[in-house]
Amino acid sequence: MSNSTNSQISHNLYFEGKVQSLGLETANGKATVGVMKKGTYTFSASSTEKMVIISGSMDVKLTADGEFKKYAEQEEFDVAGGTSFEVSCNDDVAYLCYYG
Repeated sequence: MSNSTNSQISHNLYFEGKVQSLGLETANGKATVGVMKKGTYTFSASSTEKMVIISGSMDVKLTADGEFKKYAEQEEFDVAGGTSFEVSCNDDVAYLCYYG
């Protein structure tokens, strides 16, 4: 298990600070907890990601030709590595993201 002596906490800011996350390496790989202000954002995933909605809801489009699907609190979705995905938050959202 990671602890304060062997894992640094990173603070990431995206989209002019409207999306922020705190990340660290855990025994199970990289994980982040973050927040998104109301808005629409496009992300690139270099590796697989599992997103879990903690608070709020978002509409997610996982492929360029796909349709938006709503995900609410306690729901999750998987993102394939090497792809981009779009999220639309009608309100502020909190989330967890697991990588790899």
